[in-house]
Amino acid sequence: MLLFGACGNPVKKESAQNTPEPAPEVETGPEIKPISHATAVLSLGGTILYLDPVGGGDAFSGHPAPDVILITDVHGDHYNRETLEAVAGSATLIIAPEAVIAMMPERLAQQATALGNGAVLPLGELSITAIPMYNLREEALKFHEKGRGNGYVLEQDGFRVYVSGDTEDIPEMRALENIDVALVCMNLPYTMTVERAADAVLEFKPSRVFPYHYRGNPEVSDVSRFRALVEAGNPGIEVVQLDWYPGQPY
Repeated sequence: MLLFGACGNPVKKESAQNTPEPAPEVETGPEIKPISHATAVLSLGGTILYLDPVGGGDAFSGHPAPDVILITDVHGDHYNRETLEAVAGSATLIIAPEAVIAMMPERLAQQATALGNGAVLPLGELSITAIPMYNLREEALKFHEKGRGNGYVLEQDGFRVYVSGDTEDIPEMRALENIDVALVCMNLPYTMTVERAADAVLEFKPSRVFPYHYRGNPEVSDVSRFRALVEAGNPGIEVVQLDWYPGQPY
């Protein structure tokens, strides 16, 4: 059973506003296969990456085994020991913040690499940079403190992918440059509103943005409004919504 921590609790909300699109045909850049909420399988330049694997090993049935696992934070919708044990092979590289590695059993911790905010890890033609992720609003500071978790920028052959993790529209996000694909969160009370997410996206101008991690408590963010705000502000930014909540009406 999928358990969610402080970042989002499962809710039901009847809505036709957030109808997902089929995964786009992308000639360059990553192939993104959502699993649920913050969890996805990415294929970039032949490297298979699992992002925040939770939900049990069966959730990844039919997907290739990961070369790299990226974990952003300590909460249960990002780190789950049982899922990690199920999907991480002996040769899988696990990349995570130090606070997450401290929670791992010894076997997993031994094959994990800790990245602090701002650190860069070269992996052949792929490089991974840890980007800060944290809250700004006074009432939300308890959720994500600065320095504990990571967003990530993946770069291969000049193609840059940003994964926000759980964050508000922090200066480090707004200062990003030359991002081709961005996965950007938006859910209250844990991260940010669609308005703040759209405003940040309009500032750092990714070529393509995928809203994800948009179920909050108790509301589900209106991704159609996020799309409208981004397209009105910059029609050159493509907004793509995938199905991050299979079986749910949002």
